[in-house]
Amino acid sequence: MTDSAGLAILQAAIDGIGGGERAGQKAMVEAVADSLESGIHLLVQAGTGTGKSLGYLAPVMARVADDPEERIIIATATLALQAQLGQKDIPAALDAVESVSGMRPKAAVLKGRTNYACLYRSRSGSDADQGALVGAEELASAASDLDSVSKLGVEVLALRDWVEEQAASKGLADRDDAPTHTAASWAQVSIPSRECLGVSACPFGDECLVEASRDRAREAQVVVTNHALLAINAMHGGTALPEHSAVVIDEAHELTSRMTTAATNELTPGIVERTAKRALTWLDDDLGVDFVESADSFRAALEESELVRITAASAPLVYAAAQVRDVARRAISALGGQHNDNERTQASAAVKEIFDIASRIAALADADVVWVSESEIRGRTAYVAPLDVAGLLRTEVFGEKTTICTSATLNLGGSFDAFATSVGLRSADRLDEGAELSDEDSLAWRALDVGTPFDYRTQGILYATKSLPEPRRDGLSEEVLAEIAQLVWASEGRTLGLFASRRNAEQAAAHCRRELPHMTILCQGDAQLSELQRTFIADPDTSLFGTMSLWQGVDVPGETCQLVIIDKIPFPRPDDPLMQARKKAVDDRGGNGFMTVAATQAALLLAQGTGRLIRRSDDRGVVAILDPRLITKRYGQFLAKSLPTFWRTTDPDMAVRALRRLRGAE
Repeated sequence: MTDSAGLAILQAAIDGIGGGERAGQKAMVEAVADSLESGIHLLVQAGTGTGKSLGYLAPVMARVADDPEERIIIATATLALQAQLGQKDIPAALDAVESVSGMRPKAAVLKGRTNYACLYRSRSGSDADQGALVGAEELASAASDLDSVSKLGVEVLALRDWVEEQAASKGLADRDDAPTHTAASWAQVSIPSRECLGVSACPFGDECLVEASRDRAREAQVVVTNHALLAINAMHGGTALPEHSAVVIDEAHELTSRMTTAATNELTPGIVERTAKRALTWLDDDLGVDFVESADSFRAALEESELVRITAASAPLVYAAAQVRDVARRAISALGGQHNDNERTQASAAVKEIFDIASRIAALADADVVWVSESEIRGRTAYVAPLDVAGLLRTEVFGEKTTICTSATLNLGGSFDAFATSVGLRSADRLDEGAELSDEDSLAWRALDVGTPFDYRTQGILYATKSLPEPRRDGLSEEVLAEIAQLVWASEGRTLGLFASRRNAEQAAAHCRRELPHMTILCQGDAQLSELQRTFIADPDTSLFGTMSLWQGVDVPGETCQLVIIDKIPFPRPDDPLMQARKKAVDDRGGNGFMTVAATQAALLLAQGTGRLIRRSDDRGVVAILDPRLITKRYGQFLAKSLPTFWRTTDPDMAVRALRRLRGAE
């Protein structure tokens, strides 16, 4: 099929959902189809309202309908977005391609192992659980009278019943479809990849639900997955995903962050101690004692460490990690050999994971960043993360298959270069429009901004202050608090407040509640975030203040959100060891670490945050950025170029009058 087939499928899909024609969406279909045909990688920015899902699904469906042997992977940032594609956008695209071509390609959703129940883990519960006289439903009805331990047991029993129902009906036991449960309960019916016995060794291998999900993916021509599994596939030699000819990466602005997270390991004394105790049955007394005591040594080293990046090979943490590594190596040898003990096999896998993480920390490699962090719940934790994921993406993703990246925010500071560099693409490899691909250009790429159907200059105002004081570390100034209250008053609620910290959000909420007692001000932490968002959407007079959880992915069209307040340019925290290490690495190469790392990250988040305002063609409102550095600092121009093209002002009275006019008060 040609570009015209993709456009025909797009039109059929639009007709099917009752949508309208968008020029940017058509341009995207043609560009994606050309990329799939030519093998030239594509970066395509599709602004809010473009309909980018169908913009890439239509040419993808045309491609696989034309060649049933092809398989294309679609990876999106989160499991929630993956579910949206699988349940809404993919079915619409399949209906469209069937109406155009008479063919209906197969599609499947594929997640990581721990998102599916494990029959071995579920069926290996205690005899007391399995022989209970009272069933899970009866126990659940009495759960409100039980303590936390008993509630955990009730949840686990309910999950095990559900797993058996799924197995009997040939379902996949996907966590998203499971009864209400906690993470602790789910851990009793799922298994980490390392501890999987393998199909041949597992007594329930023939029924394995994870393998069933992979079988469905291998039979499909379009496989929807997430960035995390794409990362695992890249790190483990392409073993996590079925063979494919191309990859479409949706929400690609999240890719490097998700890739970094997938490649980051953590180690605590508790993890070491629990793993050691799990292995004790098969270790001699001396080795068992050494293993348990290595956890104490690791704990002491963490307490000695500062909460910063570890760079010295003589640091106590490096020495303690080497101790854990060495004793774990001895334990792995003791646990090995010929045996038919599944519990021993799984304990050995857990010890191997400890060995790998401790080895990585002890190595203190130039390509890694090691640091110590502390939280109230977990105490001190050692982390090790890659300094850079660009090389991994270049060789194991772009270097392997034709790759298309799309998002509403790839063009930062007026250029695609920052994003391209972050994923391993080089400026020298960019092809001009019309240039042909040569044999040496396997990493050649093109970039395209298909725009947005919204008219930002008439739909929104960007008010960027120039008169307020610069942000400070000890909370919001009185001047900023007064400005926030004035804006919320003018908007009569209808405000999404995006703050740099929980402290700032709570301070602003408390001030507005005092100054505007007749208005409802919700703040992150008052209740579950999902509940707060539902209330915010349902009641237009309500305002919602929060932190990074609200900067991306919140979709609140209509009059519920007519004002977005951003208190501070969202630079990375100055004490973030990974960001500091990345800045230093750029500086050491002769570049500008601040602009490459900090300013680029801030530009991305600002673009995402300001993008919360206009979600439909009839939305109107104001974005207020209360950080004068956007106007007064040289880097402010770079940040401003990354934002929607709102009509701009530095006059607070103009912003207030605009909001009052929206409410019909002027």
